[in-house]
Amino acid sequence: MEYLFLIILLVFMIGMMFFQTRKAKQQQEERKNFWSNLAPGTEIVTIGGLIGKVVEVDEQYEEIVLDSEGTLLRFTFRAISREYVRPAYVSDDDVDENGNPIDHSADQQEAQPQQIEATVEETVTETDADNQAPMPKQ
Repeated sequence: MEYLFLIILLVFMIGMMFFQTRKAKQQQEERKNFWSNLAPGTEIVTIGGLIGKVVEVDEQYEEIVLDSEGTLLRFTFRAISREYVRPAYVSDDDVDENGNPIDHSADQQEAQPQQIEATVEETVTETDADNQAPMPKQ
């Protein structure tokens, strides 16, 4: 019984190591493909958060030259985090006070005025009658 537990634990640990190394190899392969597909004009983000356009790629030395608002900077491939995807612009007029987008299709459908009819019944209770006693004249 004791050996069965150790065997199960050993198989579990080997399985975890196998899947972790497999995932790491896939990520490394994706990074290599990304680096090899870098071309001038691609907007990227560095690991430091700098956003710039690729000007030159030197695959021999694994270096890249970025243009960030007129400044040319040289980085290694390892300093490149990901391709920059500019978020969609949303005007301040198109968001509510919480920053959520406003649905303008609801504004186009005008609300139709509705006639509301209600009947109100008034009843007088004993406490109401006591409180409504006439005030003495002064």
